[in-house]
Amino acid sequence: MNKDNIILIGMPGAGKSTVGVVLAKKLGYAFVDSDLVIQSKEGKLLHEIISERGVEGFWQLEEAVNVSIEAHRCVIATGGSAVYGSEAMEHFKQIGSIVYLKLSCDAIADRLGDLNERGVTLKDGQGLPELYAERVPLYEKYADLTIDCEALAIREIVGQIYDKVM
Repeated sequence: MNKDNIILIGMPGAGKSTVGVVLAKKLGYAFVDSDLVIQSKEGKLLHEIISERGVEGFWQLEEAVNVSIEAHRCVIATGGSAVYGSEAMEHFKQIGSIVYLKLSCDAIADRLGDLNERGVTLKDGQGLPELYAERVPLYEKYADLTIDCEALAIREIVGQIYDKVM
């Protein structure tokens, strides 16, 4: 596996940002949250960008930002919809190891609360179960490593990633 960078993918609420910060500290790596990069670039919150640009417009922006991320010895937490950008995912494959933080749809629902407030990109009429069913095959396609996070504490998830990547 390419250990230079570790890229975390998974559903919103899976813990990518939280795990990313802790993992980066353990490795002595920098941490980048691609959602925060997008917000900083646009000067707006994710849900504001989505309501202005629409879902497809947001995905285009997200892909452009992700493709532009140049990192070395970095943990990158992506937005849940990053897997819709095939160019971005190929870029991430080139610069690091992609780790899928896997959780059940029920666990995601328990963690998320209001999807729109969280900046989750939903198509008209789409709910969490449909979104989950659509994204899981993409996460599985791009992952170099899958961690089942269902019954694990943050430190256990970080430990598994560390043991398998380092």
